[in-house]
Amino acid sequence: MNIKSAIVILLALTAGAQSSVQTAENTPTNRISSVKPFATGERLVYSISYGLLTAGEAILSVDDIQQRQGKNIAHMVGIGYSKGMFEWFFRVRDRYETYYDIDNLEPIEFIRDVDEGGYIIKHHILFDSKTNTAVDILLDKNKIFQLEDRTQDIFSAFYYARFIDIKSLTPGAVIQIPVFLDHEMFKFQIRYIGEETIKTKFGKINCLKFKPLVQQGRVFKDKDTMTIWVSNDDNKVPVLIKTELLVGSLKAELIQYEGLKNKSILP
Repeated sequence: MNIKSAIVILLALTAGAQSSVQTAENTPTNRISSVKPFATGERLVYSISYGLLTAGEAILSVDDIQQRQGKNIAHMVGIGYSKGMFEWFFRVRDRYETYYDIDNLEPIEFIRDVDEGGYIIKHHILFDSKTNTAVDILLDKNKIFQLEDRTQDIFSAFYYARFIDIKSLTPGAVIQIPVFLDHEMFKFQIRYIGEETIKTKFGKINCLKFKPLVQQGRVFKDKDTMTIWVSNDDNKVPVLIKTELLVGSLKAELIQYEGLKNKSILP
């Protein structure tokens, strides 16, 4: 079991759900809510722990909404970093940026700049929704990748999922989102479990419960070992993420928020 890999996965998940498990083929269309779940000024802060130890922190923000070619484009930024003793043996500094067409729910630009224990990843993806293609301008501008309709990047998938109309789902339903990750197409799959009230630092919160289907093996015990609780309101803010590992467990907990767009059940 590689604890370092597990910490990175949870940092990335909090900043954009990295639990894709299958190569994408034809993804069913998701029903989209008419209520926008976020707006400029939203900021979510998560504390990430391994067992009783603080492992890191992740901050997700919607910085601004700008006009590009007549489209309303939101600029989202996700930062993940290690803390405490983990700074000594596995320093993490991750930054994700998405420029997102909030009317058509499609990314137009994605930037990934990560340093995970000295392992460096840099991507700068430009998406073309008209042709369902993408290029990485840091790799080769002439190499074109083919995409599905409404393909998301690893970070925009977090925001796209919040647009999905949960009222149209019944417990057991599986949401599928096509994701372009590391120059490949994957399906992000997540099962809706139902409603559950949980204890948080903000008190008892009524949540929607989901289980992403993750890769079983080197890190995770089972393919449904991860659980996400999302606020049961129009904001659909992830409140708590837990996962059992082959050794120990990881948790990401919402500790601070501001700028929520809609009326919230969070105090």
